[in-house]
Amino acid sequence: MSDTEGKIQSLLQRLETERDELRVKLNLAKMEAREEWEELEEKIQGLKARMKVVGDEAREAGGDVGAAFDVVAEEVKEGFARIRKLL
Repeated sequence: MSDTEGKIQSLLQRLETERDELRVKLNLAKMEAREEWEELEEKIQGLKARMKVVGDEAREAGGDVGAAFDVVAEEVKEGFARIRKLL
Protein backbone atom coordinates (compact mmCIF):
# COMPACT_ATOMS: atom_id res chain seq x y z
CA MET A 1 0.00 0.00 0.00
CA SER A 2 1.41 3.37 -1.00
CA ASP A 3 1.65 6.36 1.31
CA THR A 4 -1.20 8.06 -0.54
CA GLU A 5 -3.38 4.97 -0.26
CA GLY A 6 -2.62 4.82 3.46
CA LYS A 7 -3.60 8.47 3.93
CA ILE A 8 -6.81 7.94 2.01
CA GLN A 9 -7.61 4.83 4.03
CA SER A 10 -6.92 6.68 7.27
CA LEU A 11 -9.08 9.59 6.19
CA LEU A 12 -11.94 7.25 5.27
CA GLN A 13 -11.71 5.53 8.65
CA ARG A 14 -11.84 8.86 10.49
CA LEU A 15 -14.81 9.98 8.41
CA GLU A 16 -16.65 6.72 9.04
CA THR A 17 -15.99 7.00 12.77
CA GLU A 18 -17.26 10.57 12.84
CA ARG A 19 -20.32 9.55 10.80
CA ASP A 20 -21.11 6.75 13.26
CA GLU A 21 -20.74 9.09 16.24
CA LEU A 22 -23.02 11.66 14.62
CA ARG A 23 -25.58 8.98 13.81
CA VAL A 24 -25.76 8.05 17.50
CA LYS A 25 -26.04 11.71 18.54
CA LEU A 26 -28.75 12.29 15.93
CA ASN A 27 -30.77 9.35 17.23
CA LEU A 28 -30.42 10.66 20.78
CA ALA A 29 -31.47 14.14 19.66
CA LYS A 30 -34.53 12.69 17.94
CA MET A 31 -35.42 10.81 21.10
CA GLU A 32 -34.93 13.93 23.21
CA ALA A 33 -37.01 15.98 20.75
CA ARG A 34 -39.77 13.35 20.87
CA GLU A 35 -39.83 13.45 24.68
CA GLU A 36 -39.94 17.24 24.64
CA TRP A 37 -42.77 17.10 22.10
CA GLU A 38 -44.80 14.77 24.30
CA GLU A 39 -44.39 17.10 27.28
CA LEU A 40 -45.50 20.07 25.18
CA GLU A 41 -48.51 18.15 23.91
CA GLU A 42 -49.53 17.49 27.51
CA LYS A 43 -49.19 21.19 28.35
CA ILE A 44 -51.31 22.21 25.38
CA GLN A 45 -53.97 19.64 26.26
CA GLY A 46 -53.90 20.87 29.85
CA LEU A 47 -54.45 24.43 28.67
CA LYS A 48 -57.40 23.36 26.56
CA ALA A 49 -58.93 21.42 29.45
CA ARG A 50 -58.48 24.32 31.88
CA MET A 51 -60.07 26.76 29.48
CA LYS A 52 -63.13 24.52 29.13
CA VAL A 53 -63.49 24.18 32.90
CA VAL A 54 -62.92 27.82 33.67
CA GLY A 55 -65.34 29.10 31.01
CA ASP A 56 -67.35 31.97 32.43
CA GLU A 57 -65.06 32.35 35.44
CA ALA A 58 -62.27 33.26 33.07
CA ARG A 59 -64.15 36.37 32.05
CA GLU A 60 -64.47 37.49 35.66
CA ALA A 61 -60.91 36.63 36.67
CA GLY A 62 -59.43 37.29 33.25
CA GLY A 63 -56.21 38.81 34.54
CA ASP A 64 -55.23 35.84 36.70
CA VAL A 65 -56.20 33.27 34.11
CA GLY A 66 -54.60 35.30 31.35
CA ALA A 67 -51.32 35.52 33.26
CA ALA A 68 -51.28 31.78 33.92
CA PHE A 69 -52.10 31.11 30.29
CA ASP A 70 -49.26 33.39 29.17
CA VAL A 71 -46.77 31.51 31.37
CA VAL A 72 -47.71 28.10 29.97
CA ALA A 73 -47.88 29.45 26.41
CA GLU A 74 -44.36 30.85 26.81
CA GLU A 75 -43.15 27.46 28.11
CA VAL A 76 -44.63 25.79 25.04
CA LYS A 77 -43.01 28.31 22.68
CA GLU A 78 -39.63 27.80 24.38
CA GLY A 79 -40.10 24.05 24.12
CA PHE A 80 -40.78 24.33 20.39
CA ALA A 81 -37.57 26.35 20.04
CA ARG A 82 -35.63 23.63 21.88
CA ILE A 83 -37.08 20.99 19.55
CA ARG A 84 -36.07 23.06 16.49
CA LYS A 85 -32.49 23.19 17.81
CA LEU A 86 -32.47 19.43 18.31
CA LEU A 87 -33.58 18.72 14.75
